[in-house]
Amino acid sequence: MNVYDATRMADLLGREGYAETADEAEADLVILNTCHIREKAAEKIYSELGKLALEKREREASGREMKIVVAGCVAQAEGEEVLRRQRAVDLVVGPQSYHRLPDLLKQAKGGQRLTDTEFAVEDKFDALPQPSRAQIRARGVSAFVTVQEGCDKFCSFCVVPYTRGAEVSRPVTDIVAETRRLVDAGVREITLIGQNVNAYCGVDEKGAEWSLASLLGRLAEMQGIKRLRYTTSHPVDMAQDLIDAHEAIPKLMPFVHLPVQSGSDRVLKAMNRKHTVADYLDIIARLRRARPDVAMSSDFIVGFPGETDEDFEATMALVREAGFASSFSFKYSPRPGTPGAERADQIDEEVKRARLAALQTLLEEQRQAFNAAMVGKTIDVLFEKPGRHEGQIGGKSPYMQAVHVSGPADMIGEVGRVAIVAAGSNSLAGRLVSAGEEAKA
Repeated sequence: MNVYDATRMADLLGREGYAETADEAEADLVILNTCHIREKAAEKIYSELGKLALEKREREASGREMKIVVAGCVAQAEGEEVLRRQRAVDLVVGPQSYHRLPDLLKQAKGGQRLTDTEFAVEDKFDALPQPSRAQIRARGVSAFVTVQEGCDKFCSFCVVPYTRGAEVSRPVTDIVAETRRLVDAGVREITLIGQNVNAYCGVDEKGAEWSLASLLGRLAEMQGIKRLRYTTSHPVDMAQDLIDAHEAIPKLMPFVHLPVQSGSDRVLKAMNRKHTVADYLDIIARLRRARPDVAMSSDFIVGFPGETDEDFEATMALVREAGFASSFSFKYSPRPGTPGAERADQIDEEVKRARLAALQTLLEEQRQAFNAAMVGKTIDVLFEKPGRHEGQIGGKSPYMQAVHVSGPADMIGEVGRVAIVAAGSNSLAGRLVSAGEEAKA
């Protein structure tokens, strides 16, 4: 979501005469687009702001202007605190109000230090400009499209409902139009994104509600799209029609990111997750019946307040039973304003660290085993860019694995059949397979 928001801010400011640069020393404007999910992510912002403040003072001493903007969820949650802690910041803007950046920057030129954290999702999408074909092509053959923002689940560890607001789904026609522009400019893979993407319930031009499965079916009909994905989902909203879509829509990749967070029903209840371990395993079973080659990815939090050794062992047992191709795992991080942060039974940091290390060891073993099992298989790869070596191209497997082969650059944007010959720690190596060769096999 932050990648998508950052590109939309760049599109918006491009209309005002700004151009992106990879070099901070060249920048007249620096925007830190932030995440508030974990304390470590938030604190990194203040460290970065300290470095930028020094750069700004040096600029001003030589008569050059530099504006600093903090955007995203830290801005939403801690706007006044950001301005208090770092006076070099000119503007704080939340994730639902960044479409007002041009006007806010003009106000900031008068020396004002501003905060805008109003929730205005629908206004935002109406106001954002569309990127040019050249901008789309420069960003590659894969693109994100936001279909839903916000969350109504109120998990007791999570700040998203407070920083992104209530669930809002974009209209079907707007999503189809944005996707059509991307595909016409050369995008071949679309990932539909939302804080709770499978809660999508947008309306069409007749006022009828569409589910995420219906939307995926509509987009799959679009000529030029080769692959569809979606992220991130909540188990409670994993409806049967979405599971069935994995069987019915060949363009929908067999890779599902479905955060479980814990393998203990007691902890899940304390987290206010509204699903049980049995519910979660049932979803996986139904997905695998619909699409036998589906692979799962998940999120885990260890050390949630009150988590016992038995609760943690239940998480390890779930991992062993479900099996994951990849995962994200973190120590619990108290977020201000959430119910979990108010609990008195916080877990000792050393205990959390030890549990996380054990969980990550198991998850990494599963990831490496999944990668190793690809050797000897022939799979589809969407080629995205030149490789690191001359004559090499790189792309992604259906399971988001990086794949490198020797091949011509004109295959970028195309899906090719690849025989996997080796698995490294973070990528697969393969060779292109001709249609004739595969037919013989």
